[in-house]
Amino acid sequence: MTAPESALPSDCLAVHADGQTQRQAAHLAQDAFARVFRLSVGETDEVRHRGVGQLQGELEQWAVAGADDESRALRRALLLSGMDHWGVAWSEAFNLVAIPGLSELIGALRTGLAVRDEARFLQQFEAITRTEGNAIDFKVELRRGIHLALWHSSIATENRDQALRLAGQLGGRLLGLTREMPTVGWRLVADALAFIQIRCLADGLAAEGVGQEATQALFAALSRELPKAQREVIMAHAARAVLAWQQASRAPEQIH
Repeated sequence: MTAPESALPSDCLAVHADGQTQRQAAHLAQDAFARVFRLSVGETDEVRHRGVGQLQGELEQWAVAGADDESRALRRALLLSGMDHWGVAWSEAFNLVAIPGLSELIGALRTGLAVRDEARFLQQFEAITRTEGNAIDFKVELRRGIHLALWHSSIATENRDQALRLAGQLGGRLLGLTREMPTVGWRLVADALAFIQIRCLADGLAAEGVGQEATQALFAALSRELPKAQREVIMAHAARAVLAWQQASRAPEQIH
């Protein structure tokens, strides 16, 4: 991999939230979305409201733990941005009109902010998308989680049409990333493809049936739609990651 390929864009927001904090925000947003989604589809209104209140308290505690006003505003913006991305991805993938608990949780985390705190929050929320490099560790971790969850969903269903549709949704998101994030988007695509191959090899996933067909359709669509030069870089990067995993997996056996 050449130096330009390996370089990440500069992150102007890292001064307020370092890489570890950004990755933690992505994980918290993913966990919160999963919990609030279950509350929305499987519980009564009373249970959902109680669960949303508990989640709000947990996320609020993390958001206000920042070192200063700007850090606290950015933490809140990362959480809400992450949950919003999950909500959009799942709504599109499963044709959902609304996820009540998610709307309630996002609203609760903004309600009651003082005027200055609201202004800081909005500035940081906008800054996340202002440039590709801003909050880059958060963006990478967040999208990795969404991509892998969509793939797992596509191979978990026994309904062929749904499996292929979910694989198509994932493929569309991966292709969109190469346009949305021209510097690092290709790396996220390669990362997703490498993980899928590793999970198939390690756990025997998508070895047959609908899961296999959906996975093959995903790879075929990306091979067909990606520009040739970009496709070659992505596939080569993914192949190196899989090879490195295979070598690391064999290392303990060689020691014995």
